[in-house]
Amino acid sequence: MSATKRKRGGKAPDEKARKVKLLENGDKSQTTEMGQTKDIIVPPPVSMGKWKNKERVLVFSSRGIDFRTRHLMKDLRTMMPHSRADIKMDRKDKLFVVNEVCEMKNCNKCLYFEAKKKQDLYMWVANVPHGPSAKFLVQNIHTLAELKMTGNCLKGSRPLLSFSPQFDKEPHYALLKELFIQTFSTPHYHPRSQPFVDHVFTFTITDNRIWFRNYQIIEEDASMVEIGPRFVLNLMKIFQGSFGGPTLYENPYFKSPNLNRRLRRMEIASKLKEKQIIKELQKVKRKENKEEVSTDVTDNVFATPADEKPVHISLEASAIKVEKNKKHKLFKRQRKQKR
Repeated sequence: MSATKRKRGGKAPDEKARKVKLLENGDKSQTTEMGQTKDIIVPPPVSMGKWKNKERVLVFSSRGIDFRTRHLMKDLRTMMPHSRADIKMDRKDKLFVVNEVCEMKNCNKCLYFEAKKKQDLYMWVANVPHGPSAKFLVQNIHTLAELKMTGNCLKGSRPLLSFSPQFDKEPHYALLKELFIQTFSTPHYHPRSQPFVDHVFTFTITDNRIWFRNYQIIEEDASMVEIGPRFVLNLMKIFQGSFGGPTLYENPYFKSPNLNRRLRRMEIASKLKEKQIIKELQKVKRKENKEEVSTDVTDNVFATPADEKPVHISLEASAIKVEKNKKHKLFKRQRKQKR
């Protein structure tokens, strides 16, 4: 038996040591095997660029959200590889605390979902820490699992952002466009992103609201199929700072959900009041004494006037009529008595 010992984790003495060195151009590699060199073709890396635009988005919410909002947040984190998550924030805390949370998470953008009365959902899109920030009312939420669309896309791929022409006509929409571009677009050469572009985020303005849709690009005919999620953003205000500050723009067409519910209740109450007033009037009419009418108005409805006869004047005396003697006829009872 040989007296040579092998160390734990080491290689056997008869094994051949191999070393592979990658060149900077990524075309060839050098291999040393007991003094012999061999050229091996190694594919180049996917991206030789550097990750310069280090945008990080913090996506989290307050306590009291429903299941649909929770699934929407999960879908947004799946579509945005540059996003980060955090625990739910207490509703008693002020919104300025979000700036500190973003600083601890090393994020410069924030998507914060705020729930009120367990039925209203508000979304903040903010540039931390200097601003601006915008507050939206989120309506008509449909998640990926709820829509069950036929489309599909690669996880972590970079999206194309499509905006309607109205974003370039008004200044507040131009500001929102730049804020959406910096928040939803995946930075180039991001470590968690894929070098493919196979879906589109569309932002369309209709009825003074922003409609968000997600479509997949099909390679065969370059058509688009909706994937989801989808939701509608109703703009409330745009602030100069992050989660506060001077108001840059206030939407004049916005109506709060509380006001809409109040108007709906008032409309229902007015209808009930009208029905109640009609019933009371009918009761009063029934209790009133009816007036006695001496003459019937409908008597002369079918009365037709007689035709006027022509006036005839006779110059001669009329002939005297001779009346015949009529025998007195006895009744049956008198005849029986005479017998």
